[in-house]
Amino acid sequence: MMKQNFKFSISPYGLALLLGAATSFGVSVAEAKSPADPKKVLRYAFPVAETGFDPVATQDLYSAHVLYSIFETLYTYDYLASPAKLVPKTAVALPEVSADGLTYTIRIKKGIYFTPDPVFKGKPRELTAADYAYSFKRLIDPNLHSPNSWLFEDKLVGIEPLIQQAGKTGKFNYDQPIAGIQTPDRYTLVLRLREPNHNFPMLLAHQPTGAVAREVIEHYRDKAGYVMGRPVGTGPYVLAHWTPGSRIILKANPDYRGFTWDFKASNPEDQKIVQQMQGKKMPQVGVVDIQVIEESQSGWLSFQKDGLDLFTLDGELPAQALQSDGSLKPELAKKGIQLSRILDPSIDYMYWNIQNPVVGGLSKEKIALRRAMSMAISKEKFITILAKGNAQKLESPIPYGVAGHDPNYKSSIPYSVKAANLLLDRYNYKVGKDGWRTLPDGKPLVIEFMPSTSSARSMQMAELLKKELTNIKINMVSKPVPFAEGLKAEKQCKTMFKASAWIADYPDADNFVQLFYGNNIHATNHTCFKLPEYDRLYEQSQKLDDGPERDLLYRKMSRLLEFYSPVQFMSTRYRTVVVQPRVIGYKKHPVLPAEWMYIDIQDKK
Repeated sequence: MMKQNFKFSISPYGLALLLGAATSFGVSVAEAKSPADPKKVLRYAFPVAETGFDPVATQDLYSAHVLYSIFETLYTYDYLASPAKLVPKTAVALPEVSADGLTYTIRIKKGIYFTPDPVFKGKPRELTAADYAYSFKRLIDPNLHSPNSWLFEDKLVGIEPLIQQAGKTGKFNYDQPIAGIQTPDRYTLVLRLREPNHNFPMLLAHQPTGAVAREVIEHYRDKAGYVMGRPVGTGPYVLAHWTPGSRIILKANPDYRGFTWDFKASNPEDQKIVQQMQGKKMPQVGVVDIQVIEESQSGWLSFQKDGLDLFTLDGELPAQALQSDGSLKPELAKKGIQLSRILDPSIDYMYWNIQNPVVGGLSKEKIALRRAMSMAISKEKFITILAKGNAQKLESPIPYGVAGHDPNYKSSIPYSVKAANLLLDRYNYKVGKDGWRTLPDGKPLVIEFMPSTSSARSMQMAELLKKELTNIKINMVSKPVPFAEGLKAEKQCKTMFKASAWIADYPDADNFVQLFYGNNIHATNHTCFKLPEYDRLYEQSQKLDDGPERDLLYRKMSRLLEFYSPVQFMSTRYRTVVVQPRVIGYKKHPVLPAEWMYIDIQDKK
């Protein structure tokens, strides 16, 4: 990882000295094209540390904010459309799809350039179809162990031999032709699928598919093959400063081509945004200053003291800022504070690692252990105590707000401490002299919970879980780890019991049911659950459009997850963002991780 530490003085409303950092990236300020004003500084906070800025290597939401700002995907989403609407980004138009649904032809816009970098030797470097072909191949290179490999694995024609060869030789041949990824000319990309997949265009709007330049990767990559600290893309921002786990500063890319704000209001309440922003040249924000503030109360105090422009309220904070009807408290509204609140297309869940020797396996006694713990954990308590009511109970892996959600679905696993104790008794988890249950073989039963941070909220969650499991005489201990280490442990199937969350990469149920697909172990499947019947149903669902036939498969998959109990679905969160009066045009988007290229900042009066 390359640690970048550029030193400047920083003031709340301007980081003009950041312009001096432009020369570090070979950017000519005199030739600036971007309409962004360097005096317009947006101050933002991450509640946990980022992991890095290589699209192939990162999967967390906070790194995605930066990836979306620097790298460009072929497609994106309309800022105001509801439901979410796919629109071209670097592509000329939506894909041309063959009659059999297997071939996608995509035209790339001409005249898009990567941010100047010394590796380009002073020459303009245009974005081409070959850059996307290379970027997609990186995702399937087995030597890179990308957590995002699921985007293309098992989908594109002809990639298996190349993957197998790379597994044997330790080297992926990026120059070998692949039937599923072709570039017939400089601006045309042709992708061929093994089977029809109605979600495929949405995958091409997901941050990991952003285009990188091959020469940048080959010049700056580390031993793992990643370029985490020198992101070079074609997007509206560049990385000007990075102190890992502490501060990130993005500066508007002076050579960015820009766009005109021209979105239509899907909802009447968005009409004000249209009136504020219509016709503006974007982006307007010249600098995005991001601090990592793990303690939510500290972030809230910073916002109240005008130290942050946007702040996401989590945990107990919504109760401090909102009235019972979800509106801002009068004292905040009087200050001109704005509110953007949506029900996230997201899931919060608890999971058990099916490969773990204590809680894993598919035998009856192991299923009974996991199910009993699920039955002993109250979703209502989690929502009331941890989320302070800022969430809704979740019954299945498919949340509100995405295609495939069934509002009438009810989980077959009840909350019942009595039934959980009876189930453990039945499967010979006896209570020892110390008052804790033992394994059926008489050995001590200790459940290790892994909070992903040592923040107050994570510790509160651990305390609540311990109380819940104590009710069924199960001894739980906590072993907190830093966020990045927790992600790594998940992908290596080295956890036992952990809390996790998933926010939609694209607004479809497929993005959530894939979390338990066997082929996604070491990628997105942190439960390390592999069940042939579930995998078969998932593969069938991939071939169907949204509708009753696909919904039936999802119900069957949900019931299998309940029967084998690798996971307990808890809640869907409200995303509650408070906004300072000088910020205009802001609305929280359900899919896009960052909105600062769509908003403006007024001079403070």
